[in-house]
Amino acid sequence: MNELNYGLAQQHVTDLARASPRVGSGPELMAPRRDRFASLQQRLSRTTGAVPNRGRRSVVVLPSRSLDRWFESPHETRSYEERLLSFLLELRDPALELTYVTSLPVSSQVVDYYISLLPSSFRLSARKRLRLVSLGDHRQRPLSEKLLGRPRVLDQIRRALADPSAAHLLPYNSTELERDIALALDIPLYGADPVHARFGTKSGGRELFEQVGVAHPLGAQNISTIDAAVCAIRTLRVEKPELSELVIKLDNAVSGEGNAVVALTGLPAPGTPGEGAHIERRIAGLMPEAEGVTADAYLRKLVAQGGVIEERITGRELRSPSVQLQIAPTGEVQVLSTHDQILSGRSGQQFVGSRFPADPSYAPGISALACRAAEHLAEIGVIGRLSIDFIVSGTDDGRWQPFALEVNLRMGGTTHPFQTLARLTGGSYDPLSASFATPQGLPRHYVANDHLEIPRLRDLGATGVLAQAVKKNLHFDHRRGRGAVFHMLSSVRALGIVGVTTIAEDPECAGALHEHVHTVLAGVRGRKAFRAPIAPARVAIQPTG
Repeated sequence: MNELNYGLAQQHVTDLARASPRVGSGPELMAPRRDRFASLQQRLSRTTGAVPNRGRRSVVVLPSRSLDRWFESPHETRSYEERLLSFLLELRDPALELTYVTSLPVSSQVVDYYISLLPSSFRLSARKRLRLVSLGDHRQRPLSEKLLGRPRVLDQIRRALADPSAAHLLPYNSTELERDIALALDIPLYGADPVHARFGTKSGGRELFEQVGVAHPLGAQNISTIDAAVCAIRTLRVEKPELSELVIKLDNAVSGEGNAVVALTGLPAPGTPGEGAHIERRIAGLMPEAEGVTADAYLRKLVAQGGVIEERITGRELRSPSVQLQIAPTGEVQVLSTHDQILSGRSGQQFVGSRFPADPSYAPGISALACRAAEHLAEIGVIGRLSIDFIVSGTDDGRWQPFALEVNLRMGGTTHPFQTLARLTGGSYDPLSASFATPQGLPRHYVANDHLEIPRLRDLGATGVLAQAVKKNLHFDHRRGRGAVFHMLSSVRALGIVGVTTIAEDPECAGALHEHVHTVLAGVRGRKAFRAPIAPARVAIQPTG
């Protein structure tokens, strides 16, 4: 794999960052920046979609994550940046060239693995059309922020595009950082304009559901003080005296990590003198979902960023499905997929994986509700990928009652497994029947997990994991349309964790294959020969041809 090394020492990079402020950083430039960004976005319809034989087009994939998490190691951050390598499977389109940006270099072994998933006739061409950009920067900052501090790298990316007029930036999330990178590259951004970011918060999501008439839990939004929380809880207890638990959610948290449970049992009756003091003590003793987070630390973050308070939905049976959608530049809303989320954590609210597709007994219904919300977002100009999370409660008569929980104006933990399935099989999802079928009409299901944690993986390394997949016939077989696909491979040796998506013809087989993968990897003795070398940190563009 050839490399173009810019040779930027860290101090020189710092100097460049200071000398080159973000695009339009002064207040006097805000209006021109908005106008230029709006003009750029008009070009999106020419660079997106799946129209064959339309000429070369370019996509710059930017897996930067500006997310609020309590704890995340540098190794975990790196592996999350590599989670969207599933987009390399898009290179089966011979008209596409792809630029993929990361903080640290992606190992050639991992790149080889993804290229090997393509049909053999596309592999050589795909390598020539793939450009990897690494910044050689392991600091715990958003990748987009690092990239903005390297104008020479931005310039190289821009000049390497085959046709800038037929290119766009594809981000994991869409903040002012990604908008400014789009401006610096002079290409449109396939994501929500940051002016719409509020709809991606917990408070903004509740406001959206209220506006479009989508059922959501009883609660209150825009809570940013303890007094406001006490007042909201007192009001909720009047509306529904039988409430036994409430959930507080931080506005900008992800994967359920920003949730905390407040117990209400044993409190004096609503309206009783001294009720507020009792509620305040319950808030002070709340239980954060994230391990190792104290109630005091949680409440400080609540005051800093705000949040919502909601009833904790109960029922005969509870499930947590989600709907993934896409709003095209034309405003068309498309349901991409549905998933049943796999949850863990202290009270079962943290996302760890998913099953696809969601149960057909409720998937079409929540898809219709999600479309109602997405169509409103489309009307005000939101574009790009998003997802809407629900909870469904089983009723005594066998029905499911849905409640919308939040809007994610970004990609997420269900993006890469569905991308993998769709590109490997060429199939599509039908939201009316909640089913996925290959072009031959064969159904497909999967179980996806980002956190398959096995201590022995540290000894195996990525090489050992992939070798065992071949040896034990776990790898994805194009002829049969089933098998395991691994991701987040850089975390194998560092953390003893790997991501895996197991694809099969029915949900039972997909689940059994997932268990089999775990059993095989857990039972293999590690060998030092499997250890892969760690690539040196550098600022480089790595062509793969």
